[in-house]
Amino acid sequence: MIELRRPAQYCLGDGLIYEQISDLWEPWMRHADQALEDEELLRLIQQELMKRLKKSKTRGRRATPAEVILRMLLLKHVRDWSCAVLSREVRANLVYRDFTRIGAHKVPDDKTMGNLARQLGTDVVEKIHQRMIQIAVANQVVSGQKMRVDTTVVETNIHYPTDSTLLGDGVRVLIRVMKRVTATAGQVGAKLRDRSRSVKLKVLAIARASRNKTEAGQKKMKAAYLQLMAITSRVVGDAKKFFREIAAGVKKGNRKILRKAQRELEQMIARVKQVLRQTRERVVRGNTKAVDKIFSVFEAHTELIRKGKTNKPNEFGQLLLLQEGENQIVTHYQVCHQRPADSTLLIPAVQKHVEIFGHAPKDVAADPGFFSAANEAKAEELSARRVSIPSHATKSQTRKQRQKKSWFKDLQKWRTVCEGRISVLKRRHGLNRSLYKGPNGIQRWVGWGVIADNVIQIGTQLAKQVLR
Repeated sequence: MIELRRPAQYCLGDGLIYEQISDLWEPWMRHADQALEDEELLRLIQQELMKRLKKSKTRGRRATPAEVILRMLLLKHVRDWSCAVLSREVRANLVYRDFTRIGAHKVPDDKTMGNLARQLGTDVVEKIHQRMIQIAVANQVVSGQKMRVDTTVVETNIHYPTDSTLLGDGVRVLIRVMKRVTATAGQVGAKLRDRSRSVKLKVLAIARASRNKTEAGQKKMKAAYLQLMAITSRVVGDAKKFFREIAAGVKKGNRKILRKAQRELEQMIARVKQVLRQTRERVVRGNTKAVDKIFSVFEAHTELIRKGKTNKPNEFGQLLLLQEGENQIVTHYQVCHQRPADSTLLIPAVQKHVEIFGHAPKDVAADPGFFSAANEAKAEELSARRVSIPSHATKSQTRKQRQKKSWFKDLQKWRTVCEGRISVLKRRHGLNRSLYKGPNGIQRWVGWGVIADNVIQIGTQLAKQVLR
């Protein structure tokens, strides 16, 4: 049975907790705690969890209440903790017990919180974010009169990709799955030959040869690559035999295990074949721009993004668009699955702003990457009064005079604070690297990080309003 809140029945422990920690809350937490009492927020979580089983709202044993799930997940991303650390810290800290509404009751363990986090999909996380913006508007924290946009990269949780290590990863996974099939079905049909040691030795040989920049060293590395590709091709061939024999019923056993292995083989064979193609293009033909290049056999949605950073010229992940309103509230976020040009993102961002607030922003600010004359004209057409997007390549004197005006410079100064907001999201809430798997996982990771930061900002601004 999934309830919105814990039953209003306090025990002696709850009273002692409240008495001991009433003055230990951080200022933002007390006001954010009141904002999170919103009934609609809790219903969003309850309705999503009710999809697991019919009548789970009213029947069955009592599960973790919606308000506890919401507050635990928010606390996890506010502090950038793992589920294990979250469970341990809440158990040990009376303030966190009170904030999460657990009180003297048992704290959900890390496995439970991990399962609950996965069950709350991207759609419900987006709805929770939208509801938090509505709460911020209702409390006069943000009004939507100003808007600034910027992009950054959220990296996927992968090692630095090289062709040799990608081939090694693919072979390791294929052999692991085939071993599982053999343990289930027995020694029938195609036999497994474990080539993982040979592959490991070739990957190490390539790594050593890559340090030698002479012609002899490059020839040695190319020869090792050719041997590695040949071994990998044989492993892929074995995996195809296993796949066909599972489909034909030659390999028999636990159907659940075999079906799962069949899906994993199908997915990984396709990815390893792609790595073989791009390796062959680069090593044999010298073409570094292979079609549909992948950078991880585990996180195939990963893209190579270059943002012009000297300390990190290549970033592997996905592009993230952030747009903010007043008081550093992130009003919208978007994870782009295929990197677009920044200039194509401005007008959709303004239109999204109109959808959220019901009116266009009076002031729009962005960096030069978003500039185009068409963007500026379209934003003004949508009722934006002042659009501050610099163009460093312009030769027009009229344009240069516009960029020297005080309002244009003031909006650019306000725009640069967006860089600080991105830094905070990455350092404090872990948005530098997504630890959730898959394209949906990265959206959930970003969504919870943005919501967590907005909760802090809402609480901070409400605390300031009380002091005025």
